[in-house]
Amino acid sequence: MTKQKLFFIASMVLLFVPLAQADLSPTAASLGEKLFFDANLSDPPGQSCASCHLPGAGFADPDRELPVSRGVHPDRFGDRNTPTAAYALYSPAFHFDENQGLYVGGQFWDGRAATLEEQAKGPFLNPVEMANADSAAVVEKVRRASYAKEFDRLFGKGSLKVVKQAYDHIATAIAAFERSELFHPFTSKYDYYLAGKAELTQQEKRGLELFAAEDKGNCAACHTSQVGENGQPPLFPDFTYDNLGVLRNDENPFYTQPARFTSKGAEVIDIGLAKTTGRDVDRGKFKVSTLRNIALTPPYMHNGKLKTLREVVVFYSTRDIRSDWGKPEVAENVNTKELGNLGLANDEIDAIVAFMQTLTDGYQLDTSFVKR
Repeated sequence: MTKQKLFFIASMVLLFVPLAQADLSPTAASLGEKLFFDANLSDPPGQSCASCHLPGAGFADPDRELPVSRGVHPDRFGDRNTPTAAYALYSPAFHFDENQGLYVGGQFWDGRAATLEEQAKGPFLNPVEMANADSAAVVEKVRRASYAKEFDRLFGKGSLKVVKQAYDHIATAIAAFERSELFHPFTSKYDYYLAGKAELTQQEKRGLELFAAEDKGNCAACHTSQVGENGQPPLFPDFTYDNLGVLRNDENPFYTQPARFTSKGAEVIDIGLAKTTGRDVDRGKFKVSTLRNIALTPPYMHNGKLKTLREVVVFYSTRDIRSDWGKPEVAENVNTKELGNLGLANDEIDAIVAFMQTLTDGYQLDTSFVKR
């Protein structure tokens, strides 16, 4: 099914479950919902935030045929796999943690946006995404939108008059929508298991054990699986950055598009976090992603190099002992302490994958289930 068809279906579903009756009592989230799904805000029209962050695809790109997303111009592509927007609200503002000696939080794979609000401003102006010339062009389109009057009700009269202020309001509304329950429902099988409302299979339980075991999968070292102090279910990232030794993805069409959109063309090397921090010690590091809804968001890794969850676990287990994997795109700072030679057997790999598949939201409870 094409991205356009999936987008249409998801949009129709959302029409029947609105966040609020915005015309009667607008909220920042309900206004943000309109902005998020408005395909008229690109240049040319045709791409919205939801085009690459579709609810039915785990708030990631529904097009699994490419490792990266296609922009509103069909001959332009991004250089990275679209990260999910689900649960992104829990990422702290980008900062350096003195205790850990690491950068933590932020948005995008490289942390270049400190907050959801800053992240929301980026795609509108990116020439390989929504391709608007500047923020004034975006604001002018919003001024002509059917929901324009809602800005004055929420932010005061003349809220769209000054471009900088208006662009801030647009980002504020989108971020408010991304903080709504739709993006963090905690309705996976694992959530219900923690609440005593569902039971994991033997394979899923074994996968959970292997996931957490330091001498086995050790996945929880970065994808924290502990319940929060306030009882909040685990989010499954620690919000840090890591170089996993991922190979360059030569299937990425980004490398073969017009040179003005690739800076160095096919020779470009993605240095990740170091592009944001300017530190050599951060070369090749990318943000640890959440595992929630991970089964819905292939391909995987920052460049879409790995196509299935099983391939990811096999890579983690055998990266340093199988020569056919090849060399990492960035050889410095590769994490060799927590992955690369895990010694997982095939059935253990399958069990870890089975557990990760329990993290998909929308699980249908068995109403006859009785906790033993």
